[in-house]
Amino acid sequence: MAVSAGCVAAGASGAADAGAIRPGASAARVRPGIDVLVSDSIGLVRGRRVGLVTNQSGIGASGTGDVELMRGAGIQLVALFSPEHGFRGASDPGAAVATTMDAATGLPIYSLYGRTSAPTDSMLAGVDVMVVDLQDAGARYYTYISTTVEVMKAATRHGMPVIVLDRPDPIGGAVQGNVLDSAFTSFVGRLTVPMRYGMTLGELARLADADLDIHTRLTVVPAAGWRRDMALDDAGLPFVPPSPNLKTLESLFHYPGTCLFEGTNLSVGRGSDAPFEQVGAPWIDTTAVLTRIRAARLPGVAFASTSFTPHRPGDGKYADTLLAGIRLRVTDRARYDPTVTAVHLMAAIRAAHPDRMRWTPAQFDRLAGGSTLRVALATGRPASEIVAPWPAALARFEERRRPFLLY
Repeated sequence: MAVSAGCVAAGASGAADAGAIRPGASAARVRPGIDVLVSDSIGLVRGRRVGLVTNQSGIGASGTGDVELMRGAGIQLVALFSPEHGFRGASDPGAAVATTMDAATGLPIYSLYGRTSAPTDSMLAGVDVMVVDLQDAGARYYTYISTTVEVMKAATRHGMPVIVLDRPDPIGGAVQGNVLDSAFTSFVGRLTVPMRYGMTLGELARLADADLDIHTRLTVVPAAGWRRDMALDDAGLPFVPPSPNLKTLESLFHYPGTCLFEGTNLSVGRGSDAPFEQVGAPWIDTTAVLTRIRAARLPGVAFASTSFTPHRPGDGKYADTLLAGIRLRVTDRARYDPTVTAVHLMAAIRAAHPDRMRWTPAQFDRLAGGSTLRVALATGRPASEIVAPWPAALARFEERRRPFLLY
């Protein structure tokens, strides 16, 4: 596949109707950007010294890692860079990651989530081009786009091109939730996008380049054959947990909503067998909460009572304590809105436990992209009323993102 230089790179569309494909069915075979690079677009890096930003999620369709694929294709790798959770994806959320050496290649692995979030001059010494290959999670809170932005800024200061090897949005192209208020920009909310934006990392990089006025020499190598109605399993690609507490594709579908509970006094299941697929606390009356949440008749999702005990949760919540909880299960991906579901679930818990439900304002507002949601929930406004303004803002966002879409 030919890939144009600059900000535009066109992807090939898939031929099969993959909208109904689910695990176990015959999935379409999509080629991620790394496979396209080494097979069709090697000229982008031929003869250049490459710095690679990746982690355990940087693999080809066969499961072979980026480093092996690139070295096998004769690409000259001179430095590796890792985002949050580190090069192997094993570090706890929010934990600083140290710079290390890759034992297999002898290359330095510079951490971009520790003492610095951006490549320094010394890290970029001897690098001609920066290549980014990270599997995004499809939710605004995930930090890989923030890392990509910092790489773009640093490379631009050095007049250095950036190549993003694109991958599918693992949960498809739905656009849901509220749009971030730019006054609440942070590393977990770098762009004024919704909680679920339905874009790939390459498309987000193109949006960021324009919105933040970076002027990167940016090329996106597309994921060939991907369509916006495909989730990762529809695309026939292996699932690699992008971080320690996103263990399943199911958890990624819930994450744009359940991540909001990180800013409350409920556990999101960190340290359990199903993080982000359940929420809980020692004081929850699950019968009372389930009665309220089921009355909302939310499409595409089922709820059940559960219990779990977080072990080494990493968020300081209820370690080694048996919790009562609510388990979520997607029943129809096309109809499920995890962001609206999370608002209804918070409202149900607050209604059942008005004296126990608490929010951590600074943390919650960063995740929610503003204070409006927290204030509305804390004062008992109906969930349906809280989310009523969202569709109009989402429509404006969909129009704004249109020039940056590749698929």
